[in-house]
Order: sequence, then C-alpha cells, then structure tokens
Amino acid sequence: MKDSSEVQARLDAVDYLVDDGLAMAVFLSLRLGKPLLLEGEPGVGKTAAAKALAVALDTPLIRLQCYEGLTAGEALYEWNYQRQLLHIRLAEASGSRLTDADLFTASFLQERPILRAVRHPGPTPAVLLIDEIDRADDEFEALLFEFLGEAAITVPELGTFAAVVPPVVVLTSNRSRDLHDALRRRCLYHWIDFPAPARAAEIVRRSVPGASLPLIRSAADFVGRVRTLDLDKSPGLAETIDWVSALAALGAISLSRSDALSTLGTIAKTPDDRLLVAEAVHQEIS
Repeated sequence: MKDSSEVQARLDAVDYLVDDGLAMAVFLSLRLGKPLLLEGEPGVGKTAAAKALAVALDTPLIRLQCYEGLTAGEALYEWNYQRQLLHIRLAEASGSRLTDADLFTASFLQERPILRAVRHPGPTPAVLLIDEIDRADDEFEALLFEFLGEAAITVPELGTFAAVVPPVVVLTSNRSRDLHDALRRRCLYHWIDFPAPARAAEIVRRSVPGASLPLIRSAADFVGRVRTLDLDKSPGLAETIDWVSALAALGAISLSRSDALSTLGTIAKTPDDRLLVAEAVHQEIS
C-alpha cells in the first residue's frame, strides 16, 4: 500500500473503518516491516483490525490467542514425540542405531502459529495476530523478543529459521497488566479510542445491515452516554453491535424502552451494571 489513504480505502472496502491515526500506524507497520501493538478498551476493534487487514491483503490470518500459562510449545514450535518414538521403535526392530541428529530434524518439527508465520512462503506476507498478549505471563513475552526484532525463531537442535517473507504482526492488549518495555520497543504503537457516536453508528450499520438507520443511531448515541456511567464493564463496539442485532431480531425499527430493557443482557454484563443501565433507559428512552 502506497500511503495511509490507500490503507483506509482498502480497509473500508472490507467494512472496517479506521481513522487517520490507525491508518497511518498500519501503513508504517507495513512499510517499515515492524510489529504493531494495538491497545484500547475491550470491544473497540483491535482484533477486528488484524482480521480486516488479512482480508484486505488477501493473505492468510494466523492467530495466536494468548492466555495465562501459554508456552513455547503452543506458540512457537513443538517436537512430534509420537513420531520420534515410532521412529525409534522401527529402528530398534531393524537393528539400526539412532543419534539425536536422526530424531531432531525438520520432519519431526511441528509448527505452531509463530513458526508457521515465519515459514509462510509468500509471496504476500501472512498476517500474524498475537491476541491479548497481556493475558500471557511475563516470561512468555521474552520468548517473542527474537521474533519481534528479527522475524526469526531459533530452534536449538536445528538453528535459526528466518522469514523469507516476514509476516505482518499485530499484537493486541487490553492493558490488564503492563507489558515489558523490551516488547514495546520492538513495536510500533497505537491506542484505539472508542469512536464518536457518528462513526460508531457507521460501524454498526456495516455490521448489522438489516437494522434501520434511526435504530442504529439511537443505540449508538445511548451507548455513548452509558459509557460515561461508573460501570464495571463499559459496553464497547462489540456489545453495541450485539445490541442492535438483538433489537433488529425483535423487529424494532426505533429504540423503545421496552425493547431496550428486554435486551439489556447484550450491553450490561454484571448485575450492578444492569441496574445502572436500566435506570438510564428509564430516564432517557420513552
């Protein structure tokens, strides 16, 4: 992509709207070949950005969902121990002798998401989504430093695999914990804000094309006001889309109090939040 305007146009074509800041961040990530770290509240479209980018580039999306206890064997690579054991037994049956070099070869190596992205043949780079990196342990971040800095992975038994076509790397974080400075230094950075009501309405319209425009606008405006309340979990775009989808499924063409109250579970996810949002519905929606 030649500039950030083309990034906006290509993502807009796959129904993912970006502002100038995110478009520039994506453009620079592509042009400089550096990983892009996206942070923001849950539900603002961080994961969707990587998915849309893969569609816009017409390239595979390789996703690594992070969680506490994630290991190198699940994220980078793993040895196929069953095949190695079978190889040993076959060698014993035939009277052959095996060395470590016979067992630790590329044919016994199982690719996990990061190694798969490194070895993607191209010609277009794969998009690697490392989703919710803040959910993984601090120690896991250190496993990523070589890959994020050099687009390479070292397998001690085989050497270093360097990407011929380096992947486009997008990391997301909800800031549930602070990330290591060394990881941040290896990435470009962008914070995704919750969009203004007009942009939120346009995003929802593209996600729920069957909903009426008055319903979408009213719902987006109401969610924007609800987000100013002292909630345990403020509704994001994902919740707004779910809410409008639910309202449209009920046949609503405008926002009414009864429909809003009956579908509160799409935007209020704790008992306390439900009470606060219900009170806002009674005050603002007739």
